[in-house]
Amino acid sequence: MRPQTQDSYQERILRVLVHIQGHLDDALCLEDLATVAHFSPYHFHRVFRGMVGEGVKEHIRRLRLERAAYRLKMGDEPVTQVAFSAGYETHESFTRAFRTMFDRSPSQFREAHQALPVPEAPSGVHFAANGMVKGFQPVQSGGPPMDVQVKKVDPMRVAFVRHVGPYKEVGPTWQKLCAWAGPRGLFGPQTTFVGLCHDDPEVTPPDKIRYDACLTVGDDVQPEGEVGVQEIPGGDYATTVHHGPYEKLADTYAQLCGQWLPGSGREMRSGPGFEIYRNSPQDTPPEDLITEVYVPLEG
Repeated sequence: MRPQTQDSYQERILRVLVHIQGHLDDALCLEDLATVAHFSPYHFHRVFRGMVGEGVKEHIRRLRLERAAYRLKMGDEPVTQVAFSAGYETHESFTRAFRTMFDRSPSQFREAHQALPVPEAPSGVHFAANGMVKGFQPVQSGGPPMDVQVKKVDPMRVAFVRHVGPYKEVGPTWQKLCAWAGPRGLFGPQTTFVGLCHDDPEVTPPDKIRYDACLTVGDDVQPEGEVGVQEIPGGDYATTVHHGPYEKLADTYAQLCGQWLPGSGREMRSGPGFEIYRNSPQDTPPEDLITEVYVPLEG
């Protein structure tokens, strides 16, 4: 493909990927997705498979099953309800598909991933004026209690480049985004650098993990080739600050979601969390890195 044609195809397929992840509860038919991408339905599935590496239906089915696995891992919904939310009409068909993908039944998966004890929810949990939960101290492995706040976040319009693969390999994606943004004058004192984390490494295969390297932009910025534009939803988020290397972020997520959340009186909202990076690994020692972690909550 010529460079301009390739950029156009990347932009259109990226638009479809963002649409799919935001509408997993909808009936996503091939014709409608082709319209989103401005492709002929006849050719769309071939273009999608060639550029994404899996077919449209296969991609949607995998995302729905991975979301179901996350719900089994983090929540207590009945398996039947999780199955219906994943688009399966019967418990049996969901179990067959789930076992094929994860090599165990939904119940076995839940039991294996909820084996760690969590503290009982305290009586009379309530929120202070600043959004912090009172009356709950998460189980600690040493050090001060996790400082968690519940904040109402405004939607953020961001330009982004998508990385597919292990989270630890996102560096080149950030370089690509910054190389695009710099000449366009998009860096300023109000620019926020955001990592949009779509997948749980304990659920999604390493080569399928999706991560968007993002920076906030105004309404005048439009998608261009492999650089897309999307809006990170607003709403209530549980947030805490991670101090130290990015490699340790998984521990902070585990404590926030596995220890703070069960006793908070809140439920997680479907959708990705995100990270805001307050300094850069280019000029900051790993132990001094500051990352704000945000996990979406039901309103």
